Amino acid sequence: MVKKLGYLVFTCIIFTAIIVVPGCGKGKENQQANDSGSVQAPVNSDSPSKGDQHTNDEQDLDNEQTEEQQKINDLLESMSLTEKIGQMIFAGISGTTLEPNTKLLINDYKVGGVIFYSENLSDPERTVRLVNQIKSENRNNPLPLLLGIDQEGGRVSRLPGDLAAFPTNEKIGRINRSEFSYEIGALLGRAAAEFGFNLDFAPVLDVNSNPDNPVIGDRSFGSRPEVVSRLGIQTMKGIQSQHTISVIKHFPGHGDTAVDSHLELPKVDKSLEELDKLELIPFREAIESGADVVMIAHILLPKLDAEYPASMSKSIITNLLRNRLRYNGVVVTDDMTMKAITNHFEIGRASVESVKAGSDLILVAHDFQLITSAVQALEEAVEEGEITEERINESVSRIIQLKLNYEIEDKAVEPVNISELNESIKKVLDNEKDRGSKD
Repeated sequence: MVKKLGYLVFTCIIFTAIIVVPGCGKGKENQQANDSGSVQAPVNSDSPSKGDQHTNDEQDLDNEQTEEQQKINDLLESMSLTEKIGQMIFAGISGTTLEPNTKLLINDYKVGGVIFYSENLSDPERTVRLVNQIKSENRNNPLPLLLGIDQEGGRVSRLPGDLAAFPTNEKIGRINRSEFSYEIGALLGRAAAEFGFNLDFAPVLDVNSNPDNPVIGDRSFGSRPEVVSRLGIQTMKGIQSQHTISVIKHFPGHGDTAVDSHLELPKVDKSLEELDKLELIPFREAIESGADVVMIAHILLPKLDAEYPASMSKSIITNLLRNRLRYNGVVVTDDMTMKAITNHFEIGRASVESVKAGSDLILVAHDFQLITSAVQALEEAVEEGEITEERINESVSRIIQLKLNYEIEDKAVEPVNISELNESIKKVLDNEKDRGSKD
């Protein structure tokens, strides 16, 4: 009964709420970039200009937001602790078919999101079939699933099939044109959506300030923070324009590391003042421009927190990101199965510390047992009073709001037309090549 009630409430919210939140994907389809780095929305010359009309509009908006929050609260009250904690887990799966453990994650652990890697994506047909099966399996749960993929362009491009190659961010940075970055972002968001995904772990907003960095490199738009900021924001907005959630990463900046966090915990010995002058610039400006989700890096910054990496640090997630940069959206960790974490912490304890620090979504991208360990540790932390259920509700509210903003549904998609996608990609690349030859 709880499941059905939650699902009905959520369905009601989607069809009745009017969402007006800066940075949401809804309503961005008509925005376009320009070389000043801003995004221009069409101007309605018939818009009312009288002060009393403005006041009435604000009052209507306040009422709508109050009603929406009440509906979110009602949904939270209808959910069990298992359902709430499940929403905070972004889980990886095995295989290219709907395996038993995947069904368990959906039906028993109630996970809020699923991330897909190359091992899950053998070809377009099987990928769409798997995505549709997962959506169908989740339909009795209170909330639809976030379905995510790393589709950055360049060497981090997970989508299967004979898709035309997307340029690296480094190449986009060399071209340094806002419209092109926006167009590539729109293609990334469209491609992800046509395969059935609703979230793209992109763009990378790291400033590539260390030439010896083994993990960022050409994934960055460059070594100048103003260029990374302007082009990264345009890619973010392009992704959002296709009704696809964008995740900016890797906060507070992975560009000056000499260690790959997949293999070990990197250390960045910078003060807050130093970060302010370089690494934080793109993140700050992207947040001001409507970032949906921020991914936290597994980096130790001893001048901010000598004990915990950023992904487990209250100083960095709550004090810096939420309070200082005034970010109120969803926070997701980088993959907690990376050796930067597992070499130093037990994953259950790491997950608990991350939630205490302010994370909303715990990304556990590999190993069913590690996923279930994270869930069990969070449940025990709530039951023992280490984490309050009110704290859990804060995160789940943000997750619900994100899903509402993008009107996420467990709705099947049609087979992907790779030829049409490739034509669109080729057109954008050819147009940019023609512009370059004329300059």
